[in-house]
Amino acid sequence: MQTEIKFLEGPQSRWQELKFVVKVLMEFIRGFRSLHFIGPCVTMFGSARFTEDHPYYQLARQVGAEVAKLGFTVMTGGGPGIMEAANRGAREVGGRSVGCNIVLPEEQEPNAFLDKWVKIRYFFVRKTLLIKYSYAFVVFMGGFGTLDEYFEALTLIQTKKIGAFPVVVFDTDFHRDLTQHIESMKEKGTISPSDLNLFLMTDSVQEAVEHIRSRSIVRFGLRPRVKPKPFRWLLEES
Repeated sequence: MQTEIKFLEGPQSRWQELKFVVKVLMEFIRGFRSLHFIGPCVTMFGSARFTEDHPYYQLARQVGAEVAKLGFTVMTGGGPGIMEAANRGAREVGGRSVGCNIVLPEEQEPNAFLDKWVKIRYFFVRKTLLIKYSYAFVVFMGGFGTLDEYFEALTLIQTKKIGAFPVVVFDTDFHRDLTQHIESMKEKGTISPSDLNLFLMTDSVQEAVEHIRSRSIVRFGLRPRVKPKPFRWLLEES
C-alpha cells in the first residue's frame, strides 16, 4: 500500500516577496549611489577579530598602504580587525578608503579610517558591491565570511561572470589546509588544473603588489586620473 505524501507548506505570500524585492532594490540603489565615484578598487577580505597589536593587522595595514600607492581605492567590509587595518593603511599614505558595512544583531560600526561607507542589511548585496567596483581582491586570514567572499570572487572569475581579476591570498601557513583541499579538488576533477592559476598564494607584500600591478593596472589599461581643466570662462577676468 502506497503511503500518502504530505507536502510541506510552500513559499511566502506574493505580497511578502514583493516587499523583500523592494527592500533589496533600495539596498542596491543606496549602494550604487554611495560608491559610484570611488574609482577602481582593490577589495580586501579578512577577519574582524584581530586587534591592532596582532601581526595579521599590521600585515593588512602595510598591504593597504602599498595598494593605495598604486592609485587604487582600498575597499573593505568597513568593520574592525583586518578591514580596519587595510583602510587605515590606505588613509595613512593619502589614499582613498571606503567600506561596505554589514548590519548585524551585534552592532558593527564603520571603522574610523573610511572616507566613505554604506551600511548594508543583506550579505549578498554587500558581496555584490564589494566585487562590482574591484579590479583585484586580497584575501587575508579570516573565518566563514572571508572564505565565502574569497570563493565567491573565484567562482565569478572562473565562470567568466566578471573579468580575470587577480586574487591574492596571504599567508601560506594559515591557508595550508585550504590549499591542500583545493589540490584535492583538482585531483578529483571537481575543478580544472588551470583553476589553480586564478589565485596567488603568497607571504610577500612586494610579490602581491607586483601581481596586482601587472594583472590589473597593466592588463586592463588603467591610467592615472587626469584632473579636468577649468572652463575658459573661469580664467577670464571680468
